[in-house]
Amino acid sequence: MAIELEELLDEAREEALRLGHDFIGTEHLLLALAGSTDSSVTEAFGAASLTPETVRLGLEQALRPGPHRDAATERPLRSGARKLLDAARAADPADTVTIMLTTMGRERRGPIAQALGRTGKPERAEQAARPAKADAEEEAVPAVERPRRGGRGEPRSQEQPRRRERPPRPVERVRAEIPPLPPPRVIPPKRKRFKLSYLLLVFIPLSWVLAQMHADPLLVFGAACIAVLPLAGLMGTATEHLAHRTGPSIGGLLNATFGNAAELIIALVALRAGLVDLVKASITGSILGNLLLILGLSLIAGGLRKPVIKFNQATAGMSAAMLSLAVVGLVMPALFHSIHPEIIYAPRALHLSEIVAVLLGLTYLASLYFSLRTHKDLFAGVSHPVEGPVWSVGVAVAVLAAATVGVSIESEILVHATEAVTRSLGLTPIFLGLIIIPLIGNAAEHATAVVLAGKGQMDIALQVALGSSTQVALFVAPVLVLAGLLMGQPMDLVFTPFEVIALGLGTGVVAIITLDGESHWFEGLQLLVVYGIIAAAALVI
Repeated sequence: MAIELEELLDEAREEALRLGHDFIGTEHLLLALAGSTDSSVTEAFGAASLTPETVRLGLEQALRPGPHRDAATERPLRSGARKLLDAARAADPADTVTIMLTTMGRERRGPIAQALGRTGKPERAEQAARPAKADAEEEAVPAVERPRRGGRGEPRSQEQPRRRERPPRPVERVRAEIPPLPPPRVIPPKRKRFKLSYLLLVFIPLSWVLAQMHADPLLVFGAACIAVLPLAGLMGTATEHLAHRTGPSIGGLLNATFGNAAELIIALVALRAGLVDLVKASITGSILGNLLLILGLSLIAGGLRKPVIKFNQATAGMSAAMLSLAVVGLVMPALFHSIHPEIIYAPRALHLSEIVAVLLGLTYLASLYFSLRTHKDLFAGVSHPVEGPVWSVGVAVAVLAAATVGVSIESEILVHATEAVTRSLGLTPIFLGLIIIPLIGNAAEHATAVVLAGKGQMDIALQVALGSSTQVALFVAPVLVLAGLLMGQPMDLVFTPFEVIALGLGTGVVAIITLDGESHWFEGLQLLVVYGIIAAAALVI
């Protein structure tokens, strides 16, 4: 059974808290390993001629405790610990502990080298690997006296005092002063839980049957919406497994490309059907949904774990700046229309949208180069963790292709029922595109962000919320503009005044909340209130 790296990281965080350290290093990871009762850990220590008790005892002697610190203090990962976890994630789950111990064993200085006996002296290595029981047995054996001859070759008389016994070794003296360690925490194995997405797969054939039977459009629309949810989840899961196999650079490119794939497919199908207003509303709705709804839920989920949520201020600032630039590009055609409304349908208005789309697309490519090449250290550790066994490349590609085809089919069914649904329910295309479509296309990724925030991984949740909004503005919107030209359905970027004002207000509120690098659950509730106000306004328009 392979050890769970996220649980190991939580244990390392607790060890750092116990020792009063304001960071998480490789020594804390080794302490967590030595305190685990997982069978794979015991086997790996045995294969290295070590025992967890001896290693933990050596680390306790070598580490210096720091001052008492609050449990809410953020403890960032040091570069060595981050590289060690990345190497463990890239390896076979069955060899995780062995890879970690092998990597730690290469150190020649520091507390880990002292605990493992890797300081360059063989006798220390032998001493570190020797169990405590063997030391006790050695002390029980009396020292053999060597015969001492006098001047005439006679042996020393028995009345002469024996030679002075050697003083106790430093390790034994320190060991006698250390109180006994608490018993290691037992980490129960995770139970395989039934996922709700498996049950939602039933709606895929159900939506096909309802569409072929020409059933009530509301039933067809509802079944197609629910069927998209597990398919979008499978696309995201397959992308994560594929990114895990291909490495950080290509993996980051795959995550950036397929992050909003389901929503993009729905928008392309709607654009081909001539629902331009619906497509334009889905762009602004996706940005607002990520900024206000998902970030708000993530802050609430993280705030329930600890009172003050801290995250990477540099990454949040860069994402907020990128998002502001994208919003400026989307708002500019609408500003042009407000100044010159008489030429909105002229070729110049459409050409302006095309120029803006090209510039936004080039900015998106530059952002990929920035985050994946020149400044990739700023974004280290923001990839989604892969749970369970990693899929092979063939399986991941097959699942991704099948889910993409499924989303395309469901999008056709959904779009064909849209007009009838809006007439029967009295909804406007703006509300449908602003609220309903973004929730359907991004539900799986949104749920992942909230769950990760609840586990304390706020940097990843923040990157999902802000990164997805930026991707919609810099990638999805330009692709739709250029696709409209190829399909014969020209689409400009002239949004309604309501959408423009909502984008500006949402971006401003999120920038105020995130730029200080910390937040709490009440600020998440405020974001939800803002989103609810915008949704109510879109409903009554």
